[in-house]
Amino acid sequence: MVIRSFDLKATALPSLLTTRQVTARSKAQVGIRPNRERLMHSLAEMAAIGLQPDGSVCRRGFSTEDVAGRSLLARWMNEAGLQVRIDTAGNLIGRLQGLDPDRPALMTGSHLDTVPTGGRFDGVLGVLAGLEVCRSLQDNSIRLQHDLELIAFADEESTMVGCKGMAGTASCDPKAYATSNREPIEDNLARIGGHWPSLVSARRADDACAAFLELHVEQGGVLEQRGDAIGVVEGVVGQRRFSIQVDGQPNHAGTTPMKLRQDALVAASRIVLAVETMARQHPGDPVATVGRLEVWPNAANVVPGSVALTVDLRDVNSVVLDQLVAELMQQLERIGAETGCPIQLEPQFEVEPTAAADGVMAAIVSAAEDLGLSHSHLPSRASHDAQEIGRRWPMGMIFVPSRGGVSHSSKEFTSDEHCWAGAAVLLGTLQRLDRELS
Repeated sequence: MVIRSFDLKATALPSLLTTRQVTARSKAQVGIRPNRERLMHSLAEMAAIGLQPDGSVCRRGFSTEDVAGRSLLARWMNEAGLQVRIDTAGNLIGRLQGLDPDRPALMTGSHLDTVPTGGRFDGVLGVLAGLEVCRSLQDNSIRLQHDLELIAFADEESTMVGCKGMAGTASCDPKAYATSNREPIEDNLARIGGHWPSLVSARRADDACAAFLELHVEQGGVLEQRGDAIGVVEGVVGQRRFSIQVDGQPNHAGTTPMKLRQDALVAASRIVLAVETMARQHPGDPVATVGRLEVWPNAANVVPGSVALTVDLRDVNSVVLDQLVAELMQQLERIGAETGCPIQLEPQFEVEPTAAADGVMAAIVSAAEDLGLSHSHLPSRASHDAQEIGRRWPMGMIFVPSRGGVSHSSKEFTSDEHCWAGAAVLLGTLQRLDRELS
């Protein structure tokens, strides 16, 4: 394995990356590098807030733990010389002033809130790596041409009110927000320093942002399977989700001949297989999932009378999603006719995909190559703050490997080396964009 030499005290290339992940270069392009020990210490301190006995982390949006995590980050931002504020959507924003205040800002960040049994890296890595970028710039007395904003978006895991508020896509109907604590969004925003009556003012001007960059753990196993250190995200998938109701005829399991049955579960089973087949056989790379199945009366000696199920379709291309929806409807019509079971489909929600900007992806590739880190392109199949921000401004995402593809779990793990590599690529990408967008 060939590793280029940097200052091993604080900026060494990760020593455990595989030969595939670290490639030799004839000329090292040595620049400033993040401080790995400081980054990992920050991650450990933040993980202690909401740490559960099983090793998971619980910092639900708007909770006491979420407030504590945001307070710690605000203190770190102040200590790093950032100008700190909270907008009306509850976003915690630190601004590192650049040389030319008339230019739109470069932005980076993610979220601090978690699911009930969250891991130590989901969201928080992107925030604290952005903090480490700011610290490293300050340590080396380097000022970018653009202002640099570090953003901890509010409540990504539930309402996404923070990123939607900033992008101007947030609903002004408080009933549209299903908060994890079931308290009104108005009260929750006030708890973290936001202001519901002024939510629309969180929408940033068109010229406020030059580009947005989010570092995140992959939350899947593609990079690990490929042996790559860095994922260059092509875009965040759109989603189409439906609830389906299948109605049959409940009847005695012993006395009803097979040819006389209207078995709702048989029809539902055919739907499950059809959903699986249409995604696998599509020439693109969509995913389709039946994630919930409820059978009535759900008794061993009764022919199932009705089944409720959900179908989740995801792809980075809206045309592909439309094709899948059309095929799903055809399959439901066919299965209903063949089984004699009426089938009803009800849309639950629809989210359009967001493509990453070509220029931002190219900058990520260049930064990874400057560090000698192997990389490959892939979509993000989970939603992120970048999805909403990318609807307004050029967006890019950097993925780092998740061991075993596990996330939203106490077993979520990304190595110190990969965390550092992601932070280093984030720093290099921002510096490159600062030059290219001048």
